[in-house]
Amino acid sequence: MPSAMSAQYGDRQRVADTGGRTLAGNAVERLPGGGAGGVPTGRVPGAARDRRLAARLGRHRQLAVDAAAVAVGAFDVWFWFAPDAQSYNYALSVVAVVALAFRRRFPFLVVLLTVPGFLAGMAQIAAMIALGTLARQRLLSTRTCVAAGLVWLSRFFLWPPQEFFALSWTTHVHDAIYGCIVAGMPIAIGLLAHAREELSARIAELAESRERERLLHAHAVRADERARLAREMHDVVSHQVSLIAMQAGALRVAVADPDAQRVAGTIRTLSTRTLDELRQLVSVLRTTSGDDSPQPRVEDLPQLVAGAGIPVSLAVHGPVGDLPAPISGAVYRTVQEALTNVRKHAGCAATDVLVRADTDELRVEIRNEEPQQPHEWAALPSGGHGLVGLQERAALLDGRFEAGPCDGGGFRVAVTFPLARPLDG
Repeated sequence: MPSAMSAQYGDRQRVADTGGRTLAGNAVERLPGGGAGGVPTGRVPGAARDRRLAARLGRHRQLAVDAAAVAVGAFDVWFWFAPDAQSYNYALSVVAVVALAFRRRFPFLVVLLTVPGFLAGMAQIAAMIALGTLARQRLLSTRTCVAAGLVWLSRFFLWPPQEFFALSWTTHVHDAIYGCIVAGMPIAIGLLAHAREELSARIAELAESRERERLLHAHAVRADERARLAREMHDVVSHQVSLIAMQAGALRVAVADPDAQRVAGTIRTLSTRTLDELRQLVSVLRTTSGDDSPQPRVEDLPQLVAGAGIPVSLAVHGPVGDLPAPISGAVYRTVQEALTNVRKHAGCAATDVLVRADTDELRVEIRNEEPQQPHEWAALPSGGHGLVGLQERAALLDGRFEAGPCDGGGFRVAVTFPLARPLDG
């Protein structure tokens, strides 16, 4: 004969994991990934994966820019090729071009290496690129000013010296002005690039700050709404249910008909239990809205079992005193909901509650026997949302939820919570 719980939830066993899968029979589906309930283990979250991809792309972009800088410097040397140049002119130019590959790590040293190639060779673009990199990293520091002076001197002074002294003063003035342009333009570009980076960082920081403010505002709005709901439930609903319980008690004393007394007693009992559930719900709402009232834990299960109103045996194995608060509270709520379902659908059926904790996981199982006779609450309406809520609560904690009829009658609810979660790799 099927139990009342089987009639309420059907003959198929409802088994749910964090992926929301439902299976028939006693099997629990494992999704790929290796974790309990199909939760991937050792997998990098999406945000961290995006950051690593962005960093990898940034490194590749820097390598491409460095290669382009070396290529531009080499083209400049080849373009200004002079047949009558000496071998040291080419050697200094080649050193200046090769040094550009290290301009990000040693910007000032690279400038010093490119200056001889600019002064006595053909590496003007290489010196300008190195100076721009130094200005971008060090801004207008002392080293930047010294490097700018050297680049200016390399453009103003003509090698060999006898040719420099043979020029007219108007040519010297022209070369001095052009040297200011050659030294000032890379500094301006470097400062502009640095300012752009700073602006982008400030904009990103502002966006993150606004997102945090939005989340805090949304949290405050939800907390206010929960507090308002708690007040309304306490002031209105609880008051009305209390009146129903009082009137039912008075009716039970006033009437002489045994059937009427039984109905009045049933109404009073249901009203009293409804008040208890309302008080628990109000406590949850006030706690999530910022109240400091403590949440129930595994240590409070004996009091819950003692007040269940049905024969319940409780067994707790393993260390449960130092459990995380969310898991301990979820265990309590799971047992509470399961016992409520037993009272509603199986009457006074004997129930066993088992809580077992070890180093890796915690398992709570509630199993009730098949009721021996129909009880007066068997036909109470139910939305079936209790088990769905337990499944969602288990999913939030990476747990595995199982619920379904037993082979020998009765009903079984079991939840497994992982205690040792793998680190994200």
